[in-house]
Amino acid sequence: MTNNGHDLTSAGSEVADVINRANRKLAAAVSLVLESAVKQAADDMRAIGQEDATPVLQYFAFGVYQQMYCLICGADPETFNGGDPDIAYHLIRNSQNIAKDYWSADIEPYPAK
Repeated sequence: MTNNGHDLTSAGSEVADVINRANRKLAAAVSLVLESAVKQAADDMRAIGQEDATPVLQYFAFGVYQQMYCLICGADPETFNGGDPDIAYHLIRNSQNIAKDYWSADIEPYPAK
């Protein structure tokens, strides 16, 4: 959580700390699983003589991203059915704003609805 200028109560601060710790633990776990997936794929590709075809970590990360995108939008990750287009719109705008504001991407986010 980021400091939005509001003073947190002691209980609110404790809640924020618990959530932040859980988020860091989750991010570390995802990173470990991604690294493990790359290693396993490399081992399996080597076993069939195709080590040059091993996907990079970003390939697997994109798969996780797609699953999470569907989860957040309420869509079936296998068929993409059932998602909420308004949530999808806001996720896309958020990604565009991150790219523009933090990484100086030459992109104009979609206009607000």
